[in-house]
Amino acid sequence: MKSCLSVCAVFGFYLLSLTPALAANANVAAGQAKAAVCAGCHGADGNGGADPLWPKLAGQQSEYIAKQLADFKSGARKDPIMSGMAAPLAPADMKNVGVYFASLQAKPGAAKDAELVKQGEKIYRGGNAKMAVSACMSCHGPSGHGIPPRFPKVSGQNAAYTQKQLLAFKSGTRNNDSEVMTRIAFRMSEQEIKAVSEYMAGLH
Repeated sequence: MKSCLSVCAVFGFYLLSLTPALAANANVAAGQAKAAVCAGCHGADGNGGADPLWPKLAGQQSEYIAKQLADFKSGARKDPIMSGMAAPLAPADMKNVGVYFASLQAKPGAAKDAELVKQGEKIYRGGNAKMAVSACMSCHGPSGHGIPPRFPKVSGQNAAYTQKQLLAFKSGTRNNDSEVMTRIAFRMSEQEIKAVSEYMAGLH
């Protein structure tokens, strides 16, 4: 776990130094115009729609959003709805949409199950040495704000959405974000996935 913490920290500082350059040519107004069709699922303010399986995008890292849109368009990440939404977007559009959602204020999330939160906190902050599961915060940070562009913000996200994605990593049906999440999720039980998803929903 210590080695993972060190590698992620060094890599994170490097990526943070690139962030301003990556977003420099993006246009928030153009992104807002392109993102108008996103409101139905992700909310008018980016804080999520009616279905908790749809993610909140407000305050998410712009580079991460742009990458996911590119992966949906290329087929590296599978989702019939998002693949269709991303299909007409050019790389500049994706960058603009990313900076638009990143500019929005994220509303705090809330956990609903206190017992799950206790279990999830142990995994998020300490991992599971027996199963070689490193602490989630080693890459996503103590407050869940992530390290752009590779490690996304996870704090305040809908628990149902996070759980769905971790299960997809576990099963191998999602593998567009390197092998790190695939390996970690594979070693986690479904109960651990549910618990850490609940904990991150209330993390700020």
